[in-house]
Amino acid sequence: MESYSLSLLTKKMLESEFSLVNSQTLKKLLGVKKERTYYRIVKDFIKNKVLINLERDKYLITGKKAHTFEIANFLYQPSYVSFETALNHWGILSQFPFEITSITSKKTTSKKFEGKMYNYHHLAPKYFGMYTKKDKGLIATPEKALFDQLYLASKGIKVINFDEYDLKNIKSRIFVQICKQLGADKKIIDLFGNIPK
Repeated sequence: MESYSLSLLTKKMLESEFSLVNSQTLKKLLGVKKERTYYRIVKDFIKNKVLINLERDKYLITGKKAHTFEIANFLYQPSYVSFETALNHWGILSQFPFEITSITSKKTTSKKFEGKMYNYHHLAPKYFGMYTKKDKGLIATPEKALFDQLYLASKGIKVINFDEYDLKNIKSRIFVQICKQLGADKKIIDLFGNIPK
């Protein structure tokens, strides 16, 4: 049976660049080859609160900080933060959202971790993109986040209170380009035109 030192492996993890890990990353990081040994180590890590189990095969290393955007991306892949969360982050939506909202090309779902809700809305693969990296997580650009929000509003999935929007951080030309590039219907342009400038 493969032997290991829990304290040495813990040190190895804490010194790594990772805060969130899955089995594939963890096996490489720890240099463990045998499945049985790996599962014993993970069990020991969870028992000794070295790892926090987010869900099956997804862990947070205790003592490491992970931004909510990074957690959102990690919990459900592929995804990136958008809609109200991104609009609030970019200073476009004044209302602070209680949930972290993301786009996924997979099916719509919700996850919960440490009392926070992470919601994922399915959009067709052609709408998936135009994001940037922020706080180790992926987030829609301001114009794409607005497009995503208006797209779901045009489908009756989201409700928009235009009084809460401030478009000074939105480049109208880029927004219109996105609409044309993605073949958006007239409803989205009309909704954009109704937001107080």
